Amino acid sequence: MGIKRIILLGSTGSIGTQTLDIVRENPDKFKVVALTCKNRIDSLIEQIQEFKPEAVCVGNKEAAAQVSAAFPAIEVNIGDNGLREIVKVDADIVLNALMGISGMAPTYEAILTGKDIALANKETLVAGGSLIMELASEKGIKILPVDSEHSAIFQCLEGNSGRKVRRILLTASGGPFRGYSLEQLEKVSLQEALHHPKWSMGRKITIDSATMMNKGLEVIEAKWLFDIEPDKIDVHVHPESIVHSMVEFDDTSIIAQLGLPDMRIPISLALGYPSRLHYSGKSLNMFTEGSTLHFEKPDTNVFECLSMAYEAIENGGSYPILLNGANEELVAMILDGKIDFLDIQRSLRRLMDEHKSVKPQTIEDILEIDKEARARAKELFK
Repeated sequence: MGIKRIILLGSTGSIGTQTLDIVRENPDKFKVVALTCKNRIDSLIEQIQEFKPEAVCVGNKEAAAQVSAAFPAIEVNIGDNGLREIVKVDADIVLNALMGISGMAPTYEAILTGKDIALANKETLVAGGSLIMELASEKGIKILPVDSEHSAIFQCLEGNSGRKVRRILLTASGGPFRGYSLEQLEKVSLQEALHHPKWSMGRKITIDSATMMNKGLEVIEAKWLFDIEPDKIDVHVHPESIVHSMVEFDDTSIIAQLGLPDMRIPISLALGYPSRLHYSGKSLNMFTEGSTLHFEKPDTNVFECLSMAYEAIENGGSYPILLNGANEELVAMILDGKIDFLDIQRSLRRLMDEHKSVKPQTIEDILEIDKEARARAKELFK
């Protein structure tokens, strides 16, 4: 394998910084040619100094001026249009670690330019699954999952093509409120919601894990990635977060992927595919961390976001876009201290009940529906 040229979208976030850890471990295998960030310009400048990319994208003109002054030779792009442009830089793979719907359009553009995608941005497939997968198939592009669960499923399916899948067993940690009742959830604080028992992640995805919306979005994502109907995707709460997911085949054999909760492992697999890279991280000890494993059924009467995700993908049309966009807005509101924890699922239930579905034909259609969903979520709290 020659040196792979990488475009890294969202380089200063949790997935982005861990991706750069993998690049540091494998300087003979990877070259970072483009980096993007929205607000953490000081971190981006440090990354530019270390990795010397050809191009960057930042969130606004002030940040662009700051980067251009420090690195006059570098191409600097700005905003959402800049994200669409930067994926045109000559590269082998785009790792999309952006948070939210802003990650969808650059994924689409990157596929158009013939680049493989290492995908950590759930919203790309939740909102645009049909369009994205159709285009990827047409262009012969590989979409390699970076989510630990989807990476696990991907690995379980490797070497099993032609064998009929009976179901996917998607694991979930259960988040910080596993086992809570609705009455207990009434009293939880933002800080409690941000304290995940197993994974170190960004604030938005940590809230999504607490509501179990993250798992709901992963169900939708799995439907598109693996071309499987939602009724064949079962969520299993697994508090140890050692089994990252499983696949049951038609002969009742179940294949699982195990490992410590470390995002660098699926990142490494996506970047190195089809090879596996050496990784210096800690190995799973089956006599200690892996000695006892538990599995539970999720309580969808308490964590309604999970059941609403199934409902959205079964209804189809614009329901997943509504659910995703409104959820993003509501999570932003709880992070700003404007709403309480249970306001998220109660508001989503109301918006889902009121929604009149349409069928989007283009990326622009999806972005317009997303915009309307956010506006409707905001209106509930005026």
